[in-house]
Amino acid sequence: MTRPVQSPEQVRAFFDAHRTVRQYVTADGQPIPLPPEHLDVILHAAQRAPTDATAQLYSFVRLTDPAVRARVAELTTNAHVATASEAFVVCADVHRVRRVLEVAGYAPGEWPAIAVHFGIGDAVMAGTNLLTAAEMLGYQGCWIGGVLNGLPGIVELLALPEGVLPFAALTIGRPAEDTPYRPRVPRPLVVHTDTYHVGTDDEIREATEIMNPIAARGDRPGDWARLLNAYFGAGGGMEKREPVLREVMAAQSVGWPDRSPVT
Repeated sequence: MTRPVQSPEQVRAFFDAHRTVRQYVTADGQPIPLPPEHLDVILHAAQRAPTDATAQLYSFVRLTDPAVRARVAELTTNAHVATASEAFVVCADVHRVRRVLEVAGYAPGEWPAIAVHFGIGDAVMAGTNLLTAAEMLGYQGCWIGGVLNGLPGIVELLALPEGVLPFAALTIGRPAEDTPYRPRVPRPLVVHTDTYHVGTDDEIREATEIMNPIAARGDRPGDWARLLNAYFGAGGGMEKREPVLREVMAAQSVGWPDRSPVT
């Protein structure tokens, strides 16, 4: 099959045009649905994502009921879930492959760490395909890690069976805001050749300076290290989310619920 070839400049321009967008064009505050052929092709793209062992350990829950959308918006503390043209909850899903084995007369194995490793990997690859296809059609979107803000409620609301774990929400639509170009960590600290390069203090400081604008808010200058500390530092948001995620992972039988060594 012959593929259309883009120039390096065209590829760079496409990915430089990527933005995280939370404000979408609406019809008097109500979502504007995608044309059916657009929805079909972005879902087709999602399902063409790579997967290990043919398992496709992911599922999307498409949110269409305004009441469900409103509740997910509340649980995730992300209001744009209710106004985007399309909104999904992207899940790691080992439930389906277990069912396939059971229906075929096989006994499912026990592989909780693998469930996390490949389930989240599959979910991310499929979601990225979906968003990239949407951007090719002129839409923009937003990955929403805020599912962790209301994880138990989302599991209950969406009637997720054992083996299905929400990873993120994903919204897409026509952008109604002009978001800035966001910096990225310098390539030498991200792309390593043959062996891992541990950045020097000066390299880390330089990377922090480059990333500082991503943390700017209004007229306040950005401080990337401060922002990371609010998430990942002692007493930060990720520490607070950790016990809830572990509890839900244990309840959904996805992953190891404690720090006990694997034997």
